[in-house]
Amino acid sequence: MSTTIQNKKIIIEIKDLKKSYGDNHVLNGFNMILHEGENLVIMGKSGSGKSVMIKCLIGLEKPDSGSIMVMGEEIGELNRATLDELRTEIGFLFQGSALYDSMTVRENLEFPLRRHTKKFGVLKDTTPLVTEALENVGLADAIDLMPVELSGGMKRRIALARTLILQPTIILYDEPTTGLDPITAKEILILMKSIQEKYNTSALIITHDVDCARVISNRMILLVDGINYAEGTFNDLSNSTDPKVQAFFK
Repeated sequence: MSTTIQNKKIIIEIKDLKKSYGDNHVLNGFNMILHEGENLVIMGKSGSGKSVMIKCLIGLEKPDSGSIMVMGEEIGELNRATLDELRTEIGFLFQGSALYDSMTVRENLEFPLRRHTKKFGVLKDTTPLVTEALENVGLADAIDLMPVELSGGMKRRIALARTLILQPTIILYDEPTTGLDPITAKEILILMKSIQEKYNTSALIITHDVDCARVISNRMILLVDGINYAEGTFNDLSNSTDPKVQAFFK
């Protein structure tokens, strides 16, 4: 880890996280730190516990034991109202974009603004925030289109704009380049980097895409057997001689 990142404020800290479903021990003492302004990539095989870890992180699943601190708050100790308020600081880009098909692009972006009025108050005019979010992803002209009129790459950009509209401190990316052609995937990665630089967001990126990890990560964690098996920069890990680590880069 670079000294610059290491000296920055800790945004998320997970300690000794354990979660089992019967005899299926998914997380076996997972540890993780995400620093301010850092892009942290987590890679793991299907069923390795990535999704379970994310659900625990945002309070959708309760771990069997361990600690999850998000922006100084212990997730397991928060009541529903406080947890909901904290979630407004966490943006989530879903793998399938998850736009509402019956809503226009404008309405898709207005939805979180109308749902989370505590952060911005009741807005009489959402247009400035919607327009700014769309300009950030280069799609201001798509404001009145329906999702069916958008390409896969455009949908991913609109979904990212919807994530940004609440001005989150943390962004969780779930397989951001999956299903995209190489050119579009590269455009999304460039966009993710520009957002990090502009807003100093802290990002947790779940991906199987080695090229995505190479381009976007400041640091990586390899999740194996429910633990953070290996950590380091992309170069550190890709040059490792450990067979379990090398398996991720073949």
